[in-house]
Amino acid sequence: MSAKISPLAGKPATEVPPVDIAALLAAYRDLRPDPSVPEQRIVFGTSGHRGSSFDRSFNEWHVWAVVQAICDYRAQAGIDGPLFVGIDTHALSEPAFESTLEVLAANGVESYVSQGGEFTPTPAVSHAILAFNHDRDRGKADGIVITPSHNPPESGGIKYNPPHGGPADTDATSWIAARANVLIEGELRGVKRLTFAQAKNAATTREYDFLQRYVDDLGDVLDLDVIRGSGVRMGVDPLGGAGVHYWAAIGNRYNLNLTVVSEVVDPTFSFMSLDWDGRVRMDPSSSYAMQRLIGLKDKFDVAFACDTDHDRHGVVAPSAGLMPANNYLATAAWYLFQNRPGWREDAAVGKTAVSTGLLDRIAKHLGRPLLEVPVGFKYFVSGLYDGSLGFGCEESAGASFLTRNAAAWSTDKDGLAAALLAGEMTAKLGRDPGLIYREITEKLGDPANARIDAPATHAQKGRLSKLAPEQVTSKTLAGDPIVAVVNQANGQAIGGIKVMSEQAWFAARPSGTEDIYKVYGESFRGKDHLAKVLEEAQAMVDKALG
Repeated sequence: MSAKISPLAGKPATEVPPVDIAALLAAYRDLRPDPSVPEQRIVFGTSGHRGSSFDRSFNEWHVWAVVQAICDYRAQAGIDGPLFVGIDTHALSEPAFESTLEVLAANGVESYVSQGGEFTPTPAVSHAILAFNHDRDRGKADGIVITPSHNPPESGGIKYNPPHGGPADTDATSWIAARANVLIEGELRGVKRLTFAQAKNAATTREYDFLQRYVDDLGDVLDLDVIRGSGVRMGVDPLGGAGVHYWAAIGNRYNLNLTVVSEVVDPTFSFMSLDWDGRVRMDPSSSYAMQRLIGLKDKFDVAFACDTDHDRHGVVAPSAGLMPANNYLATAAWYLFQNRPGWREDAAVGKTAVSTGLLDRIAKHLGRPLLEVPVGFKYFVSGLYDGSLGFGCEESAGASFLTRNAAAWSTDKDGLAAALLAGEMTAKLGRDPGLIYREITEKLGDPANARIDAPATHAQKGRLSKLAPEQVTSKTLAGDPIVAVVNQANGQAIGGIKVMSEQAWFAARPSGTEDIYKVYGESFRGKDHLAKVLEEAQAMVDKALG
């Protein structure tokens, strides 16, 4: 297995046929999953259940079953407050929202849906849950977000956020998935449903202004005064995602010099450029997919974009172009821990096992604890909730951080706040994030890092997720002695393997959302050494997978 860059990568999405939206929506209603086929069963990956109606992996039956399972989970867990429902701009999200509401209303769950049918970013749902539950001992709220994140236009997804506001942990998602699959196997006999018209008009269905709540509170987490006072010129491309109308509201509310370059919403996402494999994917960390954003480099002091549910970010700096996700995350951590005096002195820097090792060096340099966890933002939730973690990030351009007075802001990833932080640091320090990153690397070392995505079957992904350290028999990595081989971080399985030398490392793990595996690599010896690391990494993984 090896990653092959498509000749279409970076080219306009109009060069490939758009997804047939009518057929996609018809398949959602008409096709039923076969629970005997593993790919058609409900599986919660790193963030919810995802699939496509064409593949019978995200259809009406899946959503009805998942939402009934969530209702059953709430009942046994004693969660009896309202449930906030968010939705992104993928074509399948609207019918999935209808299916969700049909089951919630039939179960008598008080449901808060977005006022006027406005799209809802993931962090707006997380923040709404936390705001509602603040100082509340009973009747706590939770949430459902209908999104497949940055995945292609034919994708659909649904995820559950408990009362802590962040992604549900494995104990909850395993219970929900198991119950939902039982319901599908029983041909939905245990699922309660109303018609959508009945559900929409039910006394338990109420509107909530997610946008206003999020925008009004944004000054808690960012220094918007310094941004406004500096006049820093910011440009944003919402990529037709759930936050498409949030940006203008933020700019107007705080009188920022913020230009929204497009508010087009198109379920085919034909305005995108094609990703590495020639597919449409709204990944703000991909230089292939972000060609439109990269074109803004010289038009603003800093520019940024977010993925479809606005939990991930991409930042373009005049000095650097599109910043690799790891570079910006390191810059954000460096800035935040020196410009948030209200945070606890022992508030930790959080990173996943596949994020840059520069974060380790930053934490050590600033005298901060380091928390390294497996991939999955759920591992940061408790720290962000209680203030022991100042900043948590994962290499796929997802991050969240505390408010300026050390309270929880969003315990899920927040692409809007992370993007706007680029404006704050530019305003405060008088130079863009690319220049700040360069200063950091001059002090602490300049890592070269990369990620390779390679095709993998369902079975191969299963074998990779269970690799044991002893299956890696090599003694050296790109010429350096291997000092550690692990399959855990902070006592939790990383779902793959990580191999380390003193100056480099690689990690390999299957994607939780697509039929690929990912190899992450980094070297503090430069790009040529990194190339050797990645070459050896793929050889080690392929050998282990047979």
